[in-house]
Amino acid sequence: MKKARYVFWVYGLILTIILSACGSPTPVVVVVTATSLPPTEGVIEPPTPTLVPVNLSGPQSGDKIRWIDGSNLIYIPPGEFVMGNGGFDAPVRNVTLDGFWIYQTKVTNRMFAQCVAVGSCTAPTEELGGPVFSNPEYANHPVVGVTWDQAQAYCGWANGQLPTEAQWEKAARGLSGNLYPWGNDEPACDFLNFGYCLGRTTEVDAFAESGSPFGLYDMAGNLFEWVNDWYAEAYYNEAPAANPTGPDSGQYRVIRGSSFETDPELVESAIRHFGAQGYHTRDIGFRCTVPQPQLFAPYCQLSAYIPSGVIVSNGCQLPEAEVAGQYCAVGRSFATVSLSPGAIYQTGENLKCEEAVVDGQRVLTCVGPFAQEATNEITVCNPTCSNSPDITGASPTCDPGYTLDPVTNSCNYAPVPNELSVAGCPAGYNLMDRGGQQTCVVSTNANGECPNGLYYDDLAGMCVPPNGLVEAPIGINNAPLAAQTYSGCAAGFTYSDTFQCCQAVTGGTYPGCSPGSTFNRDLGACSPGEIRLAGPGCVTLDVTTLKCSQPVDVCSRIKSETTCIRNSYACKWDDEINVCMLR
Repeated sequence: MKKARYVFWVYGLILTIILSACGSPTPVVVVVTATSLPPTEGVIEPPTPTLVPVNLSGPQSGDKIRWIDGSNLIYIPPGEFVMGNGGFDAPVRNVTLDGFWIYQTKVTNRMFAQCVAVGSCTAPTEELGGPVFSNPEYANHPVVGVTWDQAQAYCGWANGQLPTEAQWEKAARGLSGNLYPWGNDEPACDFLNFGYCLGRTTEVDAFAESGSPFGLYDMAGNLFEWVNDWYAEAYYNEAPAANPTGPDSGQYRVIRGSSFETDPELVESAIRHFGAQGYHTRDIGFRCTVPQPQLFAPYCQLSAYIPSGVIVSNGCQLPEAEVAGQYCAVGRSFATVSLSPGAIYQTGENLKCEEAVVDGQRVLTCVGPFAQEATNEITVCNPTCSNSPDITGASPTCDPGYTLDPVTNSCNYAPVPNELSVAGCPAGYNLMDRGGQQTCVVSTNANGECPNGLYYDDLAGMCVPPNGLVEAPIGINNAPLAAQTYSGCAAGFTYSDTFQCCQAVTGGTYPGCSPGSTFNRDLGACSPGEIRLAGPGCVTLDVTTLKCSQPVDVCSRIKSETTCIRNSYACKWDDEINVCMLR
């Protein structure tokens, strides 16, 4: 049996070999069709819509930028203007300039002090009869005692340069060749500080209502101004018609404008002056141009401010009072002050005033200290007011992107996410739809001004830098984009990647109050400078009287206190040493 099973196994094996040798079986072809993978678990985010470009009008004539030193830049558009007045060194001609930005005011003591603090500028010379550089009372006065080199160094620190002579004249006269910044009316003390109307410098925005056609202040009066050009009498005859920059070299630099001492016939804006590059005096200052403003990173800290136009009195009507003029007569110094009817006043001991009504106007005529320039106060009050000034509603505020520190009252940079909330965009930001994606874009502050380095573009309806980079993350928390966008910081500051802003280093000081505002110590904030409250319904005036002659001591010979007091316009009695002396 075992043998039989073996025989069958052998025959089976032989049969298999024979069949295999007869041919291979037909292969089977397998077709694989690709199909979509099953969806993964979770929610798939839709693609982010592409932000459509923002249409910009670009800077327009008179547009404003707050700059890194606290100044305001004004845009002067490209084009032709009339230059010269037919004088021996200023023949009339048409000149074409590219667009540029120029300071609205002269550089102030406060602004110049920042540059000195960081070591980029040297301190000005203290000039006899000029505002005291270090005195905070003169912070908003133009800096004096600076040479051409000191002025140019400051402008370089502020990322600019002194204006060319052509730029200065276009900014002063406008396009049609006005004789003066305000037009063609004759100079008067209502228009500018000149010809001993006041006898000293004034704040840089004191004559804002008589600004140039582009909105610049003090383009006539107060101080002369250094400009960039070398002086050459015949330069106008050989200068190019487009963007003239002055001779390549020379002995003197050009000086333009007029000062608080200038006579009326020398106030015309086209008149040229010149001086040695190292010259400095009490009536020469300067302003800067910034041809292409760069977008610097925001400061990490700024001063809080009281919005202009808020009510800072208790509702009782403040009296009208203003210094009408100063002059010398018979060797004495006089000042006139106009008052509203019914107001009461109090003068300091160094002013002696008499009251009169002139052409229906109540006027004080005050005599100042003999043979010296001096500033004294007169306090003018509304006697119907009985309670102290109320600052309710005048709370300090900050620019978009900043938060108020309740302890220091300073504004600290605190960028916010570029996201909508239930309430919409944060304060100071507008909602913009860019191709289906809603974003928050920076807008103006409580004073209607854009943050530093930005202008308000009317077509876009937002604040943008002059280079048109609408993606700049001003006040928006986007550290990588901020690092790519900003041009860095001014000297004296270093960029913080953590906080996305410019931090002051040793010597650095953050910009203070802008021109036209003053620091209110009670509020710890900048407040509009139109008025200073000094008590219930009161205003305080600074009255400056001039130095009219050399002092002649007529008082020391008086030995009687009674006689000394009778001559109180010139003399005063010192009770401690029992001596009559000059005021």
